[in-house]
Amino acid sequence: MMKYSLKMTVAFVLMAFASASDAQTTVPTTWTPELQTKVKTLGAPRVSPDGKRVAYTVINEMMSADKSEFVTQIFLSNTDGSDAVQITFGDKSSTNPKWSPDGRSLAFTSNRKDNKNNLYLLRLNGGEAEPVTDLKSNIADFEWSPDGQWIAYSMTDAKTEDEEKNDKGKADYRWVDENIKMSRLYVVSVGKDSNGKREPRKLTIDNYSVSGSFDWSPDGKQIVFAHAKTPGANDWTSLDVSVVEVSSEKISILAATPAAESSPTFAPDGKSIVLLISDTPPRWAQSGALHILSVAGGAPKSLAASYDGQPNIAGWSADGKRIYFSEAKGTGTRIYVVDVGANKVAEVNKTDEVYQAVNLNRTGTMFGFVMQTPERAPEAYVSKIENFAPIQVSRANTDLPKLPLGKTEVIKWKSTDGKEIEGLLTYPVNYQTGQKVPLILNIHGGPAGVFSQTFIGGRGVYPLATFAARGYAILRPNPRGSSGYGAEFRRANIKDWGVGDYQDLMTGVDKVIEMGVADPNRLGVMGWSYGGFMTSWIITQTKRFKAASAGAPVTNLMSFTGTADIPGFIPDYFGGQFWENTEGYRKHSPMFNIKGVSTPTMIQHGDADVRVPISQGYELYNALKVQNVPTRMIVLPRQPHGPNEPKMQIAAMQSNLEWFEKYLGAGSVSAQK
Repeated sequence: MMKYSLKMTVAFVLMAFASASDAQTTVPTTWTPELQTKVKTLGAPRVSPDGKRVAYTVINEMMSADKSEFVTQIFLSNTDGSDAVQITFGDKSSTNPKWSPDGRSLAFTSNRKDNKNNLYLLRLNGGEAEPVTDLKSNIADFEWSPDGQWIAYSMTDAKTEDEEKNDKGKADYRWVDENIKMSRLYVVSVGKDSNGKREPRKLTIDNYSVSGSFDWSPDGKQIVFAHAKTPGANDWTSLDVSVVEVSSEKISILAATPAAESSPTFAPDGKSIVLLISDTPPRWAQSGALHILSVAGGAPKSLAASYDGQPNIAGWSADGKRIYFSEAKGTGTRIYVVDVGANKVAEVNKTDEVYQAVNLNRTGTMFGFVMQTPERAPEAYVSKIENFAPIQVSRANTDLPKLPLGKTEVIKWKSTDGKEIEGLLTYPVNYQTGQKVPLILNIHGGPAGVFSQTFIGGRGVYPLATFAARGYAILRPNPRGSSGYGAEFRRANIKDWGVGDYQDLMTGVDKVIEMGVADPNRLGVMGWSYGGFMTSWIITQTKRFKAASAGAPVTNLMSFTGTADIPGFIPDYFGGQFWENTEGYRKHSPMFNIKGVSTPTMIQHGDADVRVPISQGYELYNALKVQNVPTRMIVLPRQPHGPNEPKMQIAAMQSNLEWFEKYLGAGSVSAQK
């Protein structure tokens, strides 16, 4: 078997970049990490008010000797799929396009000046995009007023002049949890004043942070918004909903309970809003329901429960009688409609494609969304709400080479306690029945994540299409704790990490062996975040796996709780702080069960990860190293909880391929029956 090092991995990546120009004329013959990084992702598909056009974004990689980033540009198409055209250009991103109420203009955000996300206006009758704001901080989101004269936006407080001076002078020390930069709500005129300027006006000054989406009332007099104690990820449980009068800046609280209230959206008549209210108290294994709240006051009315308890509001129908939302259902996505009067929920679609960024246009007549399947790359689609029939409007990935993909199918099995578990099994390319092949168990994060039927050739850290092309099968289970199967299933691993979920995973592997697909002597395991926790846990419980790759792994529940940006997470799952449940934290931590581990294990971690600090990875690496277990750890500079630069994604993918090929073989299949 070949010997290799991090230098070889980096050299491999750099060689790929150096030959980028050759790749433009050479048609790839197989899936590779480089090719998977070139698969485009799409977002923000929004249909114009008249239903005739749709704007959407395409995210593409940009790599050179001194550049590695993903850049987003805006495209425009007719809703019949014709005349798709790119309307923003350059080496800076343009994102989040939204139609003016009259459909004549698009507003969007871009970091094209000083790398700050500002607001721009593009009139579609011709001309260049015009900057609307020139701010020292970044706009998070924005919304047009119903009359098209104003735009409201949310933005984090900028640094003061003294703070910027201290940054430059290296006097930039800080106090933890002090001088927190809140997100505020602002409004700015679309038209210029007599001095040729647009002066933003701050609408929220109270000591809380505007969070997520917000919405104008149909008469343009009010804006409803959600807010939390701080912008920190740990404080989502404190979300409340308020409304501000735009002219007077008077703020009134609409919903402030022990639950978390979010995603408020006005009904077309302006008399009520729909919002999402969590269970009480809010749990990190989240579940909630849609409610109708009268703007005049009173208790909210609960709407019929959704299947998974995690509805994403798409919008109201034009007559205000129906509300549309989407959420996971098993390994697919469903779009649902609530009949408000009858309080009944019905499915709009019946199949298991994956739908993302589902939204309704301003007139409540058409959907925009991104759709994909394991064999079909993501593209933007539209559909009328009355007769759901998706029409593809983008062609972002049509130039991908027509390479064979491993077949992906949904399989089910019973865990040791009889609970039914579902997962996705991807076969090697050209798999023949009876062949026993190396199997990689891939575990999702969360733990309330879910493996859905997304395109296996997409970018990330685990190159599924490339693994399948090299002869591997991949099993992606949704064990207890996953989303997509209801709140009870999502909470079935509380106080139980590494026990019931472990059995769900192992019985899944047994299932694939029983199917005659997996070679029991060539098993690997990999996962990121909670998937990294389970990977780290598995190597302490069994020696059946020949190799493991733990990405951003939670390895020590005690030290993780004390260093992560979500210190409330583990205490919620385990019923108290570690000093209150010391034995529980120890019992379920890989680091307190690490003695005697022998599985060759690679660790991958971003050094800017605040969700799972890199110290978690170092704890595992050093414990394995001191026990002479074959181990490597690749540190990804600048990367947060998931690598967001193309070269870093390629390095992660390539190192995973090399690691498993070293210990499981080169992916060749064996025709054993």
